[in-house]
Amino acid sequence: MTVSRTHEPHPWNTDFHWEDHTDPPATLSAEQVAAFDRDGFLVIMNAFDHETLEMLDTEIAPGQRMVADLLAQLPGHRLSVAGLDTQVVAPHLVLRSSRLAAFCAHPLLAGLARDLVGPDVNLYWEQAVYKQPHSAEPVLWHQDNGYTFIEPQAYLTCWIAITDATLATGCISVMPGAHRDGTLAHADTPIGFECWGDHDHAVDVPVPAGSIVVFSSLTPHATRVNTSDEVRKAYIIQYCHASAVGHDPLPDGSKGPPRTQNDPTRQFPIVRDGRLVTPD
Repeated sequence: MTVSRTHEPHPWNTDFHWEDHTDPPATLSAEQVAAFDRDGFLVIMNAFDHETLEMLDTEIAPGQRMVADLLAQLPGHRLSVAGLDTQVVAPHLVLRSSRLAAFCAHPLLAGLARDLVGPDVNLYWEQAVYKQPHSAEPVLWHQDNGYTFIEPQAYLTCWIAITDATLATGCISVMPGAHRDGTLAHADTPIGFECWGDHDHAVDVPVPAGSIVVFSSLTPHATRVNTSDEVRKAYIIQYCHASAVGHDPLPDGSKGPPRTQNDPTRQFPIVRDGRLVTPD
């Protein structure tokens, strides 16, 4: 058995308590919401058709090329979790694609955010992650809230498979139930942040193209290397409370002042007063 790090709270996670959802859902079933509260993840199978996936791949392509060109100029062609021999990570694609901005407000995705985040939701982050064939490194166990500490700590990640995500190509693996402890301590490594996780007791989540793996920002997750000859393509969209703030560490490691998460160019409204919002 290989266990990464120890199951300890993040030093800023001092009074977290997971709140089960009590409002009636409008997009999910009550059973799905209960499973999400229990496990920290759920799967929406075959949510998007082939035409939609082709559109995503086409709109993502310029950002992927730009990041690949930047990585090619770096020593070892790597930067943290990204690398030409590992995975090409292209963030903030909505800044260059109105079609991707509109997709982030898709009624299904916005409905998931409304059911699992609340009546007032912003787009927090989005990025494409294209795991390269025969990739050299895995993605280590981490929580999304371990990279930038956001409060409320629980926001939502929708991991959309553009191609089939299998055990061979490096599908998502999760540690069910661990989200209820809040943000865990993370260590900075040469290939990204790492928290507690255990592949021997994790749940692997292979999904066909067009499916969504929906999980909490507090759910420890990882992906193994891609051992196939194909690129494993995913588009990852995250939604936070409209009032969410982020914190950066000060030089002494203490929590820095709050930063609002409402940059209008890329963190636009998705849900307001329980109603879905169409972006400009």
